[in-house]
Amino acid sequence: MADPKGFLAAPRQTPSRRPVDVRIMDWKEVYSEFSPVELERQAGRCMDCGIPFCHSGCPLGNLIPEWNDLVHSGDWRAAAERLHATNNFPEFTGRLCPAPCESACVLGISAEPVTIKQVEVEIVDRAWAEGWVPPRRPSPEAVSAGRPVAVIGSGPAGLAAAQQLTRAGHAVTVFERADAPGGLLRYGIPEFKMEKRHLDRRLVQMLAEGTEFRCGVTAGTDVTAAQLRAEYAAVVLACGATVPRQLDVPGAELDGIHQAMEYLPMSNRAVAAGLRAQEQAAEPAITARGRNVVIIGGGDTGADCLGTAIRQEAASITQLEILPRPPEHRPAGQPWPTHPAIFRVSSAHEEGGERVYAVSTQRFLGDDAGRVRALELVEVELTGGAFQPRPGTQRELRSDLVLLAMGFSGAEPGPLARDLGVDFDGRGNVARDASFASSVPGVFVAGDMGRGQSLIVWAIAEGRSAAAGVDAYLRGETSLPTAIAPTAAPLR
Repeated sequence: MADPKGFLAAPRQTPSRRPVDVRIMDWKEVYSEFSPVELERQAGRCMDCGIPFCHSGCPLGNLIPEWNDLVHSGDWRAAAERLHATNNFPEFTGRLCPAPCESACVLGISAEPVTIKQVEVEIVDRAWAEGWVPPRRPSPEAVSAGRPVAVIGSGPAGLAAAQQLTRAGHAVTVFERADAPGGLLRYGIPEFKMEKRHLDRRLVQMLAEGTEFRCGVTAGTDVTAAQLRAEYAAVVLACGATVPRQLDVPGAELDGIHQAMEYLPMSNRAVAAGLRAQEQAAEPAITARGRNVVIIGGGDTGADCLGTAIRQEAASITQLEILPRPPEHRPAGQPWPTHPAIFRVSSAHEEGGERVYAVSTQRFLGDDAGRVRALELVEVELTGGAFQPRPGTQRELRSDLVLLAMGFSGAEPGPLARDLGVDFDGRGNVARDASFASSVPGVFVAGDMGRGQSLIVWAIAEGRSAAAGVDAYLRGETSLPTAIAPTAAPLR
């Protein structure tokens, strides 16, 4: 503990966001630079608790007090080594994770918690800038004992599994049906939340380590399940939970109603093409420009749609949520160290739009051309475990573009899963045992495909843990770490 009084002397401070009127004119990340001196001061607020509950809040088991102490003392390189000891991709989690570690920070019981997330991202950004993140190639002995492994899907779980297995000496091939690796990191997360250069430089590292990527290949059709089983000693399924929740109300078939994961990838592709050409992003096929946009769903994906629609210059934006507005502070029913449901203001919410709580969509209304023109809302209240409409509260809300951001219901039961013959559980996820193995020998499952829709930090933890299961299956033992069990759950 470098500064025993740091938490008393320094208030919590986080980096400021660029002015709204500036940042909505581009797609760059919204945060301004944070002073290294101030960051070291923030790291000094860590109390080095006897029982650091931040470890329990983080599925990766990040060694948070250790790297806080190293940053405070100015040993950034050692901090980067401790950070990478448990997390393959801290530049992703440092930007995208909602930081359940901070909710579990002991200092947070009576004061503002340590800025763990910001310390994390500053460590890894400096490590890249200083050249402290070289490829970690496996030894010739490990390679000679390795086996061919296929990883299906290149989101955070697939990438983590692939990197761990490659470093253990296995010949890993990652299959991705999109035209470039990254999964939702590339095509689901807007540039203003994470610039794709962070993803690309990590992929360069993985290529240098020996991981092979085959993009534009749909596992199950372009390469069959039989081919995968014949050519690879093990298969890791990391395809995500890609079945979107539908809104089954009258008028749902009208034009202008789209899933968020139709809208966001189109925007991301257009932005990426514009950045490559160093020009204004082309207009995607689904655009909010000039439209009255309604986003159904109040979570992070809905906020991503909001920030994207603002940058596309929508005429108006309204975000709907069926739950009531969360409280400003931790409710009594969600005590420390759990991650509470409180009212949060993302960068996108600062930029514009209106949030409406405790409402449900009853039906969509269309114009003569078959396009949505409005939706009918009703206020609801939770009664007897179900949302009940409040009589007399129906109203119309004008909208000619509706984005459904209501989450996902499970893994895609397509040709790959069918032909492999894996079992599904009652929640629509691929079933697995304690070693992340599916019901089919040699086939393993990591990330949302086995857990269900979850956070990036859980996906990386699952990828690392599934890699250990695969390595043990192929060698009879493993030295790879297991971050979590498949049954692990957030603190609650």
